[in-house]
Amino acid sequence: MSDQFKILDQKRSEALMGGGEERISSQHKKGKLTARERLQLLLDEGSFEETGAFVTHRSSEFGLDRQKIPGDGVVTGYGTVNGRLVYVFAQDFTVFGGSLAEAHAAKICRIMDLALKNGAPLIGLNDSGGARIQEGVVSLGGYADIFYRNTIASGVIPQISAVMGPCAGGAVYSPAITDFILMVENTSHMFVTGPNVVKTVTHEEVSFDDLGGAHAHSAKSGVAHFACGNEAECIAAIKKLLAYIPQNCEDQPPQVQYSITGNELRPDLTSIIPANSNQPYDIKDVITGVTDEDSFLEVHREFAENIVVGFARLGGRSIGIVANQPAHLAGVLDIKSSMKGARFVRFCDCFNIPLLVFVDVPGFLPGTDQEWNAIITNGAKLLYAFSEATVPRITVITRKAYGGAYDVMNSKHIGADMNYAWPSAEIAVMGPRGAIEIIFKDEIKKSVDPEARMKEKEKEYREFFANPYRAAERGYIDEVIKPEETRIKLIRAFDMLKNKVDNLPRKKHGNIPL
Repeated sequence: MSDQFKILDQKRSEALMGGGEERISSQHKKGKLTARERLQLLLDEGSFEETGAFVTHRSSEFGLDRQKIPGDGVVTGYGTVNGRLVYVFAQDFTVFGGSLAEAHAAKICRIMDLALKNGAPLIGLNDSGGARIQEGVVSLGGYADIFYRNTIASGVIPQISAVMGPCAGGAVYSPAITDFILMVENTSHMFVTGPNVVKTVTHEEVSFDDLGGAHAHSAKSGVAHFACGNEAECIAAIKKLLAYIPQNCEDQPPQVQYSITGNELRPDLTSIIPANSNQPYDIKDVITGVTDEDSFLEVHREFAENIVVGFARLGGRSIGIVANQPAHLAGVLDIKSSMKGARFVRFCDCFNIPLLVFVDVPGFLPGTDQEWNAIITNGAKLLYAFSEATVPRITVITRKAYGGAYDVMNSKHIGADMNYAWPSAEIAVMGPRGAIEIIFKDEIKKSVDPEARMKEKEKEYREFFANPYRAAERGYIDEVIKPEETRIKLIRAFDMLKNKVDNLPRKKHGNIPL
């Protein structure tokens, strides 16, 4: 029996070494951790249970029969993060460059199946040179098997992808289907075709970082939700993100103990809105002023900055926040911000996370670029996402709510449960000046002093329409509240809505305007 134990110990040691000391050293020199080191940082100490450690490929072509390494370039298994079950896979760049082939893909699929059956988050740590060319179409089939499972699991369990090295070609589509993508600055890259192919086809010269680095995808394309300074930061961000989301679509989001014992008024909120309605302010001051201290986790921070999305806690309850940002492009809705908001709303709705919406929106961004690139369809994505959401939904209008953008930003008309407005709210078809130029165009032209007449009519319009009271009279606003009262009103309203049940008509699925 002792000989059998020795064989087992030897095989375990071989599996733990991956591609060997030299390749591990090379990985470290690039500023990257190994697959096992990453899992050690991610999971609670001693909780990791590995599956498939001895799996090897079954290929013989191109000399592969002489290169068999236990694990076949990916470490898979399960463990806990802060005591909660998660399933994980971490591609091992020290083994065949982390390339994906039949056995490698089968290990990942096995873990995905377990995650789906048992209703727990799936976390993928991607670091791969792509498909293993020596295995040909079998490698491509392996990718498709993973993509299919990503799709089936979508909306059932949370799926998080950390790109911690190269991720190119077809490999990018697995992270793209998952809920959140994190990238590491300087060491991770994502692209369908690399710089050399781009140069050949389009004659553009571009670096790996500029084409598909963390900044490119977190600020320009919006593919990445988080860009992290190093791998430790990236793993810490995954753990923080998990703290706000449930295990699966049947579960409720984590809630921390909270009791209302002190004064929940927030007087600082009263001075945030400028006297001049055209002057910007930072909506994040409102968010942090209303939510539990140090609880706001912004998502997609560098992308489409005219809308802010993220998670926070309110009275200990996990919530999702969507807010127009007057400090960037006046908070206008455009193509990118609409897509960003819609994606986040749909995630929250999938996983029972209540939505809080702060509105200060002058409308949709005009221009040929927006129209020709389908602002109509893309703006409709946000409208569709809110309309379809069945989680508790509360809106607070802080200032402007003009035109169709008022409707889209979780208005009462598309199913919001509670709608509040601050006294500074302006709810109308458009701003006073634009409205007056249309309604009183001829009268102003004929007047002795057109500018004076314009100001007079503008004041008249503002008093009549540019306030929250007309909407409140109609019941479109449930209550006009003082800014300092916002936190306590929201805590009580979300508590009131905690047992909300709202069923959509029976159907296979809707046809969202993609």
